[in-house]
Amino acid sequence: MRLTLTALALASLAAPAFAQDIEAGAKVFNQCQTCHVVQNEAGEVLAGKNAKTGPNLYGLPGRTLGTYPEFKYGESIVALGATGQAWDEANFVEYVQDPAKYLKAKLGDDKAKSKMAFKLKKPEDAANLWAFIASLSPAAADAAAAPAEGAATEAAPATN
Repeated sequence: MRLTLTALALASLAAPAFAQDIEAGAKVFNQCQTCHVVQNEAGEVLAGKNAKTGPNLYGLPGRTLGTYPEFKYGESIVALGATGQAWDEANFVEYVQDPAKYLKAKLGDDKAKSKMAFKLKKPEDAANLWAFIASLSPAAADAAAAPAEGAATEAAPATN
């Protein structure tokens, strides 16, 4: 019994702090579209208004910080990216709530700066925003195009 309770406690720590709501995240993104766009490789704008002040957020999940091509990042986020840190839900949620504070803490440098001055006040808004951006990522598109597990697929006739 003790092992089961310990396993449950550990599992609860690994669970996201907020239930994610993609629709709510889309509404939060309205605040971000002044600077950011989500635009796929074909040039199709999936969200936003083709803004270029901030980097394109398409494919953000798993991307190393400060590495979107042809975007001029600040030194601090590039330095953090050079350590290999990639965007995931936890660091995204923390970052968008206070970008400069996040960079200072992660780099251990009180002089670290962020070019992003905007801050989301509510962690649940940040989590929902992450869910929305992730839903537009290439991995999400690939998953939507793949047949469901256990679904029948057409097999080519066998030839001998």
